[in-house]
Amino acid sequence: MMNDEYRNLLRRNLVVTGSCILAVVICYFWVDRSVAFFVYAHPINTIKVFRWLTYPPPEVQNWSALVLTILMVRRAWGPFLRWQKVLLVACISLIVADDFRISLGDVFGRYWPQTWTHGNPSLIGTGAYGFHPFQRGDDVGSFPSGHACRILGFAGVWMIAMPGTRAIALVVSVPMLVSLVAMNYHFVSDVIAGSVLGALIATYAVHLARLKMA
Repeated sequence: MMNDEYRNLLRRNLVVTGSCILAVVICYFWVDRSVAFFVYAHPINTIKVFRWLTYPPPEVQNWSALVLTILMVRRAWGPFLRWQKVLLVACISLIVADDFRISLGDVFGRYWPQTWTHGNPSLIGTGAYGFHPFQRGDDVGSFPSGHACRILGFAGVWMIAMPGTRAIALVVSVPMLVSLVAMNYHFVSDVIAGSVLGALIATYAVHLARLKMA
């Protein structure tokens, strides 16, 4: 029954969410600060390739509306091919995932690893560290990572619905996730949380669209 399907999905996702929370707690106390200071001390964030790898996720989101429009026009000439339906679901998943991320960013209110714009408070720049729930603004939007959420919200649909793309999706996604930490744009736990959030949205998107699960 469909209800059983979604109950099982909820149970699995609760386990994943619990594991994510545990990983975030561990990183918050024992990993995040050490990694951020290490990146700053060995200026890894001066390596241009890491900066370039952070560009695709927001660009894919920016073009998703056009892709969806083209697909809707294409639908007037007949049913989607499988890859077209997967692309449709992936674009919607990305947009929804980023909206979730924005809401959660306001809920958690976490400072950034480094100061980048308008003198934003940060661990490296001002010594600010931690969560400040329900404070809104770009200066407290580090958690969860929007880039990571976009990456897994989009790529996750392909990995689930089209298993043949998994290797490609991983090869493309993992370096982009690493670049977020290498640039000190995000703490390790931000990337973990964003990745899990994006993956959860992608999983539900695949189920709701009735794409065959691998």
